[in-house]
Amino acid sequence: MPVSIGIDIGGTFTDVVVLDDTTSGLRYAKVPSTPPKLVNGFVQGIEKILGIVGASPEEIQRIAHGTTVGTNAILEGKGAVLGILTTAGFEDTLFIGRQKRSDMYNIFLDAETPTFLAQRRRIIGIEERMEPNGNPLIPLDEDGVREAAERLVNEYGVEAIAVCYLFSFANPAHEQRTKEIILGRYPQIKVSLSSTVDPRFREYESLCLTAFDAYVRPVMERYIEEARTELKKRDIGAPLQIMQSRGGVTNEEAILEKTVSTLLSGPAAGVIGGTYIGVQSGFPNVITLDMGGTSCDIALVEKGKPFIATEGKMGKYPLRQAMLDINTIGAGGGSIAWVDSGGGLRVGPQSAGASPGPACYGQGGEEPTVTDASLVLGYLNPAYFAGGAMSLDSASAKKAIETRIARPLSMDVLQGAAGIHKIVNNMMADELRLVSVMKGYDPRNFSLVAMGGAGPAHAGLLAEQASIARVIVPRSPGVLSALGLLVANIEHEQAKTYLAKAADVDICEIRAVFANLEELCSEKMERDKIASNPINVLRSAEMRYLGQSYEIEIPFPEGDITTSAIERVIARFHEAHKRIYGHSDSQSPAEFVSLRVVYSQSPFTEKLDIQVSSQGSPGHAAKEVRKAYFEKLGGLVDTPVYAREGLAPGVTLKGPAIVEQEDTTTVIYPGNEAYVDPQGNIIIHTAGAGAN
Repeated sequence: MPVSIGIDIGGTFTDVVVLDDTTSGLRYAKVPSTPPKLVNGFVQGIEKILGIVGASPEEIQRIAHGTTVGTNAILEGKGAVLGILTTAGFEDTLFIGRQKRSDMYNIFLDAETPTFLAQRRRIIGIEERMEPNGNPLIPLDEDGVREAAERLVNEYGVEAIAVCYLFSFANPAHEQRTKEIILGRYPQIKVSLSSTVDPRFREYESLCLTAFDAYVRPVMERYIEEARTELKKRDIGAPLQIMQSRGGVTNEEAILEKTVSTLLSGPAAGVIGGTYIGVQSGFPNVITLDMGGTSCDIALVEKGKPFIATEGKMGKYPLRQAMLDINTIGAGGGSIAWVDSGGGLRVGPQSAGASPGPACYGQGGEEPTVTDASLVLGYLNPAYFAGGAMSLDSASAKKAIETRIARPLSMDVLQGAAGIHKIVNNMMADELRLVSVMKGYDPRNFSLVAMGGAGPAHAGLLAEQASIARVIVPRSPGVLSALGLLVANIEHEQAKTYLAKAADVDICEIRAVFANLEELCSEKMERDKIASNPINVLRSAEMRYLGQSYEIEIPFPEGDITTSAIERVIARFHEAHKRIYGHSDSQSPAEFVSLRVVYSQSPFTEKLDIQVSSQGSPGHAAKEVRKAYFEKLGGLVDTPVYAREGLAPGVTLKGPAIVEQEDTTTVIYPGNEAYVDPQGNIIIHTAGAGAN
């Protein structure tokens, strides 16, 4: 039985989905995440899912993996001891940064440049210089490189070195030679080159991305090596593919060439999974809400295509690479509720994580969390959490809320739990508006895909608050990120600076740049060798009006690069500028800034068939009636509880109701109606404004 496995490591649980490549049948499992050694949870998840489906290690065709190892290294400050080599005279680039302030009127604002990556003494200038067109101006001082490497390694104990020379995007020869010299003397040192990681102009942004790449490189290499070793021990020789920040998977060798491309690996998988479910259900315009144990990730998808930002951020620091446009807030099931010094109720961003976890886990946690509140409100079944794999301690949940929230605020436990839910719901509703209304999109034209272990319990109220009239709860929302890994395209991207006025471009030059980028993508795609499907090629350009500092990515039409094609690209730029900024000027000169090529390929020869049984009814699915809290109904009311596996397509439910399954709990709030679609998804119509 040949199978494919998708496995996503979250802050609390590691989610696994297995696809029977013969029947297209899907099964899933969850195991606790295992910090600080996450690879343990990785292999435990694989072993558990193989046991469930009765497959052998040799039958695994591929493993698609989402990981937050690189992200955690940055957030926790546990990356490599880093050294940086720059062109002489540009040693302070990382500290100077840009004249941008996220809080314009805060006179005590700390520096918003990632100076934690390397202290000033670990940044050394090297005599060398390229001209903007790539012609050598000052030869590389090779002795200076040797001396700098010796100093960084022997005096400062660096584990990785980032090399970012001026205009290396036009000619990488000096950077490549520098790497040869370093590795010739210190083969254990990890080296990242800006000409490989980010071959585009603007030295500060390029240096940041290259430095982040070097900072996480030893951690990522170590993790991938550990994963590969553990797989080999279990006779698993299947290719290991890893999710990238822009939503495509690729082989481990390609990831090791640019480790920084994985920084949104986990959240990106959720967006791809949510997009797939939306399209499959006939709703290509969706907002994905992935609420897990630690955080909540929200993204907007239009016409089945997630938005991709060409310039992302890691916290407040620039991360200039293409990545899915995802808003993340510290609002998950494990988010801790607390009372601030002013007597206000707050939730997050601190999380109880997997260990000790919420108080109701019974693992020593004493802080009240969103999950504790859900249990007290009656939404969760203490005997059927994670499919019965874990029993929840209601008494500990009540004690934590009473001690830390209710008593300090002079309220009862139920009011405290309801307050926790109201606060976290308001936080997420604000983010829903931020990704839609604040970007010029009407949320009434979108559906909300609820996923993650906690998302379906909150989505109904969130949709009402954000004027979204439809919620889609997938068959397995708690493991949708793992499904996203399986259905994600195999993808490779290459970009290069190309500065030229749009009206004066040289067609031959553009063709040559695209040809070079396509050759690089083709070479990388050859390494994957998974699917026999045709490869899709997307060519685009980053453009701006002359004198602007921000660019817009504009797709090229398919076919040959001709004068007509350039004219269409220019017209598209003016249209995009009008749509995004509310104005455009076709008389103002536009210019190209960089060119990009993306190769993508579906891993499946056919669309997944996940139709479900047509047998079942609310009567067959009924489990019990229990007390649950609903503010609209004045407090605790008798609420019917159903088993998800007993709800067949066509079944309808009216709120209030609760639907339980192994990986999540769905709450259908009063006034909402739900039905099960042919794919087994629960479609909830809320009291929000009418959706299209």
